[in-house]
Amino acid sequence: MRNVINISLPEPLVKKVTQATQKHHFASKSEFFRYLLREWMAGKLAKDLEEGRKEHRAGKTKVLRSMKDLW
Repeated sequence: MRNVINISLPEPLVKKVTQATQKHHFASKSEFFRYLLREWMAGKLAKDLEEGRKEHRAGKTKVLRSMKDLW
């Protein structure tokens, strides 16, 4: 059985979700979020975050001043 969960996002994040859904060929925004949740549950996001922290400490990262710097 599936349940519906509604989330509220500011417009800039909605645009990013839409772009990511199209770019990575997800069937829907829901599938995009299901993918993120599966990755989180598998610990991949935590591992990636730790790797990013290590890179930051080693001086191998770029400081982002706004969301626009991500894309």
